[in-house]
Amino acid sequence: MGHLKRARFLLRITHGHLVLRRYFVVNGFDGALTMMGLILGFLVSTPADLALIINACLGAAIALSMSGFSSAYVSESAERRRALDELEKAMISDLQKSTHGEAARLTPLLVALVNGLAPLIISLLILMPLWLGSLGVPLPVSPLYGAILVALIVIFLLGVFLGRIADISWLRSGLQTLLVAVATAALIYLFVGG
Repeated sequence: MGHLKRARFLLRITHGHLVLRRYFVVNGFDGALTMMGLILGFLVSTPADLALIINACLGAAIALSMSGFSSAYVSESAERRRALDELEKAMISDLQKSTHGEAARLTPLLVALVNGLAPLIISLLILMPLWLGSLGVPLPVSPLYGAILVALIVIFLLGVFLGRIADISWLRSGLQTLLVAVATAALIYLFVGG
């Protein structure tokens, strides 16, 4: 069995694939809202150099990524250890070297990787207009507005993804997440821009 098939199989044993999906959306959403918030903060403040904005956003993206990775690894490891211990007690057997033991060790690592990479990848995507602007690439809007537009699109698409998972209207779900982004922007303008 190949590594990818084995990982999928082990994730199915622990229902880790459901956790992976949930963590991707939750931390991806956090990354998108954080980037949008930072960029809006710069937009309503004294004009700043694009390099400064990019560096501040990258710092936040890296911190979100490390926080997501470490918190997910610690919490999932504890949960998987507990579940394995309960299974061992029920079966009156040591399962450390079994498939269940392997799954209990691999799932936290995979969950942590997804939880850490989701905000980083989404943040890098949102920062693309800023990088293009700093390189002098002509854009249809200013780099800051371009990044906000990308953030709104990503947030909408995360909602669409959730709608598909829940088997509900993808449009309604996308609009709900977009509404959260608009409310966040309004709060930022109210408290920071005023």
